[in-house]
This record gives sequence, C-alpha cells and structure tokens, in this order.
Amino acid sequence: MKVRGERECTDCGTRWSYYETGEIDCPSCGSLHSVGINERAEHTDLEVTFDLTGVRNDLDEHSSDDVADRASEECREYVRRRGFIDGGSLRDLDDTYLSAFELLHVSDIVSRDFRLEEREELYFLSLLRDADQGDRPPAAEIPPSLRSARGLAYATAVDEYRRDVRTWVDNDTLTSTERATLETLDDHVTRVRMLDGDVAPERADQLVDATRDLASGLRGDEQAVVRAQDRLETLEFDDAV
Repeated sequence: MKVRGERECTDCGTRWSYYETGEIDCPSCGSLHSVGINERAEHTDLEVTFDLTGVRNDLDEHSSDDVADRASEECREYVRRRGFIDGGSLRDLDDTYLSAFELLHVSDIVSRDFRLEEREELYFLSLLRDADQGDRPPAAEIPPSLRSARGLAYATAVDEYRRDVRTWVDNDTLTSTERATLETLDDHVTRVRMLDGDVAPERADQLVDATRDLASGLRGDEQAVVRAQDRLETLEFDDAV
C-alpha cells in the first residue's frame, strides 16, 4: 500500500509521521482530518510493541497450557501487524519477528499437549523469556519433538517476508540471477511446508540466512546475491523424518 507518510492535521496544524506511529489520527488533537505532505511510498510495517512481560507474570498462577494460549495470542497479533517495507525502504528479516513466529508455533503445541516432557517445557519457557528481545535458544537445544515448530516458523516468516520483497522490488530491473534466486527461495519454502517443518534446525537457519543475503543483494550488494544463491543451492532437506 502506497501512502503519504508525512501528515499535517487540517484542524490544528500538527505534523507527524504515519510511518513512525501507524496512526491516522492527529497525535495532538485526535482529529481524523489530515493531508499528506510528501510523495506516496510503499509502506506495510505498522508500529507495534511486542512485550511478553504480562504473559511471563502469569507463570506462577496459571498452568503452562493457559500461559501458552496467551503467548500465542500476543505473538499472533504482533506478526499480523508487522511488515517489512518502511516508507519505501525494505527492512531486514529481524530476529524478533522470527522469535515471535517460533514462540507462536511452540505455544500451539504446548497448549495442545498435556504431557510435556521437562525438556520441552524448559524450551518453551526459554522462548517465552527472551522472544520479545529477539533471542531464542540455539538449534542444538531444540527438543526433537519441537524442531518442526522452528521449521514451520522460519518457513512462514520467510514466506511473509518474500511477499513484501516482491511488492517492493521492481520486477523489470531484476537480473536473471536475482529472479532465479527468488524462485529457488519460493521452492524451498514450499518444500519445508510440505514436510510440516520437520527439517534440521540448521537447515531452517540456512533458509533465513539466504533470505537475508538476497535482501541485501536486492538493495545493491551484488556479492550478497551470490551468497544467497550458494546457500540455497546447497540447502538439502534429506535428513527430514
């Protein structure tokens, strides 16, 4: 969606940036009457706070499945409002977005499973503790029963990011290498989803790294496109079960 992000209230004259606030009403008087004062630019990212403090505070008084339900709701609302085009500029696929998607998938599993093993519950609690800071446990700590959650989370996050990339990029200016790399990325996302995310966590990490390299390449770093292509060409999912 292309919008004029710099706004001026026609009632009180206040100026503000929709790109920063995500609000169409005037921050000074609340009026909905404003005019854009700059050129339209693509913008998909809304201002949204991801804070799991309230969910964490419920840990002592509520069961794990109840806490997981709340965590899932918070994560779902956050990723729903997030985008990656900010006033015409392509943002990175950031760790907070990835962590929110993984916590969302893990929470869904926790809320359904009444017989969690200790290792599974500890992993869930680790995610809950750090996800809103963009941190998550390393691949080596993922219980086998939860590795599909990371695979699906990363594939979904990459897919959502890819949609914004295609909105942002000028298809007429893509090189043949860039276009082929985008298509290969699409194929890998589809493959992970067909496997229900059950791929080695290191492979999911590689998919994200390739996506980030491709984005850097489309923003002008030619060597990053080559790195993305190399990562995708060596990405194998034969170890999925």
